Formats: sequence, C-alpha cells, structure tokens
Amino acid sequence: MKSIKLMMAATAISLSVLQPGVLHAQDKDKIMQDSKEARTSFVKTDPSMQQLFSKSHAYVIFPNIGKGGLVVGGAGGNGTVYQNGKAIGTANMVQATIGAQAGGQAYREVIFFENKEALDRFKDNKFEFSGQVSAVAVKSGVSDNAKYREGVSVFTEEKGGLMAEASVGGQKFTYKAL
Repeated sequence: MKSIKLMMAATAISLSVLQPGVLHAQDKDKIMQDSKEARTSFVKTDPSMQQLFSKSHAYVIFPNIGKGGLVVGGAGGNGTVYQNGKAIGTANMVQATIGAQAGGQAYREVIFFENKEALDRFKDNKFEFSGQVSAVAVKSGVSDNAKYREGVSVFTEEKGGLMAEASVGGQKFTYKAL
C-alpha cells in the first residue's frame, strides 16, 4: 500500500511539474469559449441537464481533459467556473491513477455544486476527488435522476480515444478568480 501511495505521489508531482507550462499556455479566452461549447454539447446529449445548469448553485466545466496511462496514469485540463450563469473564475484539474490501465482518451467534465459550501470548498482549493466519487457518463435522460453527493454531482462526456482502465486515484483542483 505504501508503494502505491509513493507511485501516486510521484505521478502527481510529475504532472504538477510538467503540466503548468502546457496548461497555462492554453489561451483563457479559448478555454472559456470551449467551455460554452461543452455546455451546449452536454445539453444536446441530455436535454434534461439544462435543469442542472439552471438550478445548481454553481458549476465548473472542463471542456478538454486529456488522459493517458500504462499502469501509472494521469490526466489534466483547464476549465471555467460559473455562478448564476456568469464566469467567476478558472480552474485546473490534475489526476493521478495507478492500476490496470492502458491507452489514452479525451473527455469533458462538468461538476455541479449544490450549495455555497461546496463551491467555497472548491474556491478554497480544498476540493479533491478520490475513488469514492464517480462521474456519470452523459447520455440522454441520465441527469433526470442525478443526486448530489457531498454537495457535488459530476458528469463526463467522452470525446475520443481508447482507454481500458481498472485503477484507483484522485483528482485535485485549483481555482483562480477572474
């Protein structure tokens, strides 16, 4: 177990050292435009998601997350945080995993915040996902029965690639106000 934690820590450190240059090189205006397009795609795939976008306290959209791995894996992407339909900040997501995995994929992710407390945890950079939180793959009607867990509800939409995975890990988020 200790060696798994060490491998995950090494992966996370590697990603945190390597990714900032790549991720910060992305243009903020492009990320915001891609976030709007991702929202449109989520609602097109499942029209009932419009209710979540309208009624959640806030949400963050990561329009382009790249993921890859071979035993040890990682993912990362940038997104836009919205409250009351207005962009209030940007966010960065870094993920580290270990386990049976091979391949690469690209996907979108949206995290809905049920209340101010959940959003505040995110804004204070005290927000991370572990193996206990799972995202729901978007398809028509899936958000009708969406439930918040610990103040959040997470959805993903695959964009492309091929990844076989049975791994454990976590996602860490960093928020920056506009």
